[in-house]
Amino acid sequence: MIDWSRVEELRDEIGAEGFNEVVELFLSEVEDRIDLALTKAESESFEEDLHFLKGSALNLGFDQFAQLCGTVEQQAANGLPFERMDEIFSAYKNSKKMFLEHLSPDAGA
Repeated sequence: MIDWSRVEELRDEIGAEGFNEVVELFLSEVEDRIDLALTKAESESFEEDLHFLKGSALNLGFDQFAQLCGTVEQQAANGLPFERMDEIFSAYKNSKKMFLEHLSPDAGA
């Protein structure tokens, strides 16, 4: 679900303070983009939203979430119907919970 080696690599690259800032920004931007994608699944930017989510997830090691976004992005590119946003949102929530609990046992909320 989480690529912990990617998480550690990122933390080593940018330092603990920078890492915390990146995590906060990532969570905020991803949640905003998920909300947008949910409200405009039939829009022209839906595929772009999924691509953004996939890339953001890969940068922070949210592998399962990234894979689902990539699958739905590919389906959207092929004109297939949109059906998996609940699954994507669930994968994000579960990944976020696991991620925050791993970083700090008190931060799982």
